[in-house]
Parts: sequence; C-alpha cells; structure tokens
Amino acid sequence: MNYTTIKTFGELKKAGYTPRNIKEELRENLIIRIRAGETVFEGVHGYEDTVIPELERAILSKHNINLLGLRGQAKTRLARLMVNLLDEYIPVVEGSEINDDPYQPISRYAVELLKEQGDSTPISWLHRSERFSEKLATPDVTVADLIGDIDPIKAANLRLSYADDRVIHFGMIPRANRSIFVINELPDLQARIQVALFNILQEGDIQIRGFKLRLPLDLQFVFTANPEDYTNRGSIVTPLKDRIGSQILTHYPSSIAVAKSITKQEANLEKEQKEHIYVPELARDILEQISFEARESEFIDAKSGVSARMGITAFQNLLSTAELRMLRNGDSNTTIRLSDFMGIVPAITGKVELVYEGEQEGASTVALHLIESAVKTLFPTLFPKVEKLEKENQRYPYDDIVQWFLNSDGIQLPDELQDEAYQETLSQLDAVRALIQKYQPDTKTEDVYFLSEFVLWGLTLYNKLSKYRLGNGLQFQDNFQGYLRNNI
Repeated sequence: MNYTTIKTFGELKKAGYTPRNIKEELRENLIIRIRAGETVFEGVHGYEDTVIPELERAILSKHNINLLGLRGQAKTRLARLMVNLLDEYIPVVEGSEINDDPYQPISRYAVELLKEQGDSTPISWLHRSERFSEKLATPDVTVADLIGDIDPIKAANLRLSYADDRVIHFGMIPRANRSIFVINELPDLQARIQVALFNILQEGDIQIRGFKLRLPLDLQFVFTANPEDYTNRGSIVTPLKDRIGSQILTHYPSSIAVAKSITKQEANLEKEQKEHIYVPELARDILEQISFEARESEFIDAKSGVSARMGITAFQNLLSTAELRMLRNGDSNTTIRLSDFMGIVPAITGKVELVYEGEQEGASTVALHLIESAVKTLFPTLFPKVEKLEKENQRYPYDDIVQWFLNSDGIQLPDELQDEAYQETLSQLDAVRALIQKYQPDTKTEDVYFLSEFVLWGLTLYNKLSKYRLGNGLQFQDNFQGYLRNNI
C-alpha cells in the first residue's frame, strides 16, 4: 500500500501503518529479498561465499557491525548498499530535527507537537536515500560533532536560559535517528570520543553539557576499521568492541577473474577509449597479476595492503597510454601493447607503501619489478617452462627464437611506434609465431602481436634474451650482445 499521500498522524493510524525499528526493518526486508532469490549486495565481487553471508547473518541477528579489513576492500560500499534494505519511505513528524517516529516521539519538539495537535499532527515522508549518514573518524572529531552541544545563538534567538534543553543543538548521530550511521576508520577516533558512544550503542542515553537526555535513538551502526590502525594510529577501546555485535573480516580478491570483474566495473572508461582501443585478455590478466605480486613483494609493506584501486587506476593509465600514442600518430584505432605497461608506473607508485628495502630500490624500480614479476608468473601458464639447465644436443621450444636473435641485431620497439610499423617489426619473428601457433593455437588474430611481445618479455625474464629500456622504447637482443652492451 502507498502511504506517502497521508499528511496527518490520524490518517496514518486509520491506514493501519505499523512502525518498525530500523534493525527489524533491515532484517524483515532481507528475509523477503533472500526468499525471492534476489541479490542483496549488487556489484560487490568475490564476497559471495565469505563476507556477504556473514553480513547477512549480522543483519538477521540485528547487530551493529564492524567491517575490519585493509584499504580498498569495499567496506564502505557494503555499508552504503545496506540502504537498499530499508523501506522506501518512512513517516516522520514534520519539522523534527531527529526524524521522530509519530508513534514513538523522542524529541521535546515532537512530543509537544503531538500532545498539542494529536491526530492533526502533520506527517512528512523520508526516503531511504536520506537515511544514510557517514562520518570519517579523524583526530579532530569532537563529542559535539557526534552527539551535540549547547547552541548559544539558538538560546539568544529563543530567549532561553542555558538551563532549558531547547538550547541543545543535536549532533550527527541524533540527527541520523532511524538511519544507518557509518563511522569510517573507527580506530582514528580518539579514545575519549569512542567512550561517548558506549551508551548510545547499548542504552540509548546521551548527555550534552550536563543535560541528561533519555533518547532511545533508533540506529543501525556500521563501523569500518583497518587492522593496521590498531598499532599505528590508535585502537578500538575494549568496551566499545564489546558493544558491537558482529565483526566481519573483509579481504582482497582471491583470483584474477574476480579482480578483473572489479576493475571492469569500476574503471569508468571514456567512450572513445572503449570504442577505439582494443585490450587483449592477457593484458587484463597481467594488470591484475601485478596487484597479486605486490601483495607478496618483499619491497612492499604487507600490513598496509594493496588496494583494489591500484588495478583500477592502472587500467585507466594503460588505456590512456595507448590513447596518447594513437592521438600523436593520427590513428583512429589501436591495440594495447605490453610496452604500454610502462605508462602505469605512476598508478603503482602512488598506491603502495614501501619498506626500507623498497625505498632503497626506488618506487619506480619496484613498480617495474612488479610488472615483470607478473609477466614471469603468467608465462609458464601459456608456454613451456624454461629449463634452467639444458642438455647439449637436445632441442628446446625456444631454441629457434634465441638463434634468430644470435644472428641479428635484435629489434627495437619505440613507445610511439605506429601500429603498422609495430606489427611489421614483430612479424619478422617467424620463430615466435611458430611457438604461438604450437602452444596457443586458438589465439585471436588481434592478440598475436601482444602475445609475441609477451614471449619476448618472458624470455628476457628467464635469461634467454636481453631487454633494455631506451630513452623512448624497448630493445631486445641476445644475451651475448647484452653482455657486451653492459661491459663496453
């Protein structure tokens, strides 16, 4: 039934409207969605069998929730998606600062208005999109910000003494009554401010400048926290943790496939990039593998984490690198090259925290190392393993490629090389084409050149060839020429 045409409390009662507190509302609407087979947390990938069931159990249990995990693990997104489990509209006493329920008013304003006007009390309707409040916990947050304070301007305008509770200006939490209230990075909140939340979570009592108010606020609290914060910047005080019903651990994507789906959803590419730049699937795999390599790297602080945002921004940079080349060459279309990955270095260096050894290496060097590590990890999944020790008079899959480079001066792939010249350069490598045809016969025609460059990179990383960064591109040579290059 559509109640939103109702304008007074009397009409609301006659219509048979039944009020619910927010936790009952979330629970009952979740049950309806699950029974209907609907996806509750749309657009969150990789949590289907881990985080989401735990979050659903917490909602069914009517718990306040703490989402604990490293940065870039969709904690805030999960909290925001809970809004979809709220009723579309709820009635409030018109003019109330704290969204008073006409059936159970808690503010002095609403109580007196209902007492004075009774069934004629005007009702307004609050949409669920307005029932979400969010606060980033920073050291400068005060009790007044969250709970409230005395407002001297209000006292002066209304000609009231400071002994009158009508001089109170409510903070963010009371104003979020009957809503979902999120505090992000909870450990960053000073301990004395966390203490101010104790009674709100448990008993509903708040105290403002000596006014002890019994305000049974109707709130669904969701906190987010990074476990690293517990040791670096602060901690969640024990009594507050005790009052939070469920603590749910989030995590990074467990597979490249999940990571790719997140990046595809979040990258927000321009229309021109989607239409005019072709991205081989292997390029997407390498891009996501870089994040996996970073989370295992000895140069990167594992406690800090490697956000999923790194893959998203790196993908945007990758497309922009190809787009810039396309624009400068006057081309209308282009394809991602493996050498384009040089353009994602800024997206990596800004997203990782280096340990001492990483600082010594340098951020850009670490970023390049991660790109190469991703190629090296994926290479054996597509082509035969490169043997460290080879027997004489025995043929190996890469012998023809190595021999070609021994008999030539190698090849150069400048960053701004036009597509036609790029393809011609790689087309010289008949041995590489033969390798691809043998071990990856189903390769798409448009992917052959990217895969050819991938083979060259892989062989350099397994010390079969040499790769050098020139001022404006890459050069591939045999190891002997590389040795001379380094020693002359």
